[in-house]
Amino acid sequence: MKSVLPVFRIALGKVVLAVFPPQIMMEIKALACEIPSQSGIPLSRLSNEDIAREAVNKGIVASISGATVWRWLSKDAIKPWQYRSWIFPRDPNFADKAGRVLDLYQGFWECKPLGPDDYVISADEKTSIQARDRGGLGTAPGSRRSRRVEFEYERRGALAYMAAWDVRNAKVFGLCKSTTGIDAYKQLVDLVMQQEPYRSARRVFWITDNGSSHRGQTSIERLSEWYSNAVQVHTPVHASWLNQIEIYFSIVQRKLLTPNDFPDLKILETKLLEFQSYYENIAKPFKWKFTRDNLNQILNKISGYFVNHAKVAA
Repeated sequence: MKSVLPVFRIALGKVVLAVFPPQIMMEIKALACEIPSQSGIPLSRLSNEDIAREAVNKGIVASISGATVWRWLSKDAIKPWQYRSWIFPRDPNFADKAGRVLDLYQGFWECKPLGPDDYVISADEKTSIQARDRGGLGTAPGSRRSRRVEFEYERRGALAYMAAWDVRNAKVFGLCKSTTGIDAYKQLVDLVMQQEPYRSARRVFWITDNGSSHRGQTSIERLSEWYSNAVQVHTPVHASWLNQIEIYFSIVQRKLLTPNDFPDLKILETKLLEFQSYYENIAKPFKWKFTRDNLNQILNKISGYFVNHAKVAA
């Protein structure tokens, strides 16, 4: 074990304060920024006390409190006890595929502006929406009292909600099915494309993820066969956050499906379609500000992370 750096103490009235050299602060911050398993520590996350203990074990300092560690880390907003889930882009053509979607949101396709008779549709399915029957038990909110919802419920089945969102005109189309698949997706496409102005449009771009109902080159050709003016545009794998329909689905989840209290699938379907009509009356196009430039900044940052990580590992 290496020698610990000296800790100087100063007297301030009757209080004696420990003064740590800057090198100790730097080493402890570096320890906080390591993944515990890579340092041989059998923990998934580090607390202030864990970091203080490891600093002593590694000989960085003779003694230090968790409060001191917290004070140092808070100055740089380092929080090793927190984490967030993340899917790193693994599609080799991630930038190109994502860029095409972002260009459409900005009103461009292949570097040319979209015309007034071009439309952009964002589509997907929200699967396994359960009908949870709580027996009609519960209370409405009141003065100093939240609404109360019965905790126990009976499962009454599940359905899939297929939806399409007109990105530039804030129109929503949807239908409910017992299961997803190519046939269900075809019904959604028909619901949109057999109406004006989409039926007579020059081009209708369909942005989808890589789900089994609309995956790969086959789905691109199939959509073109269904409607000659329809153009399938896939988001990269693991990039459903680029699909604006997911924003609409999150609104459905918050505004209608939470809490989930539906006695049967028929009522669940009715409520979903009623909410669709309700929301369309107040909807506005989403203010999408994420552009190709923002994407490139993130990809460069991620690329730099992997380069630095590889150097450290070597």
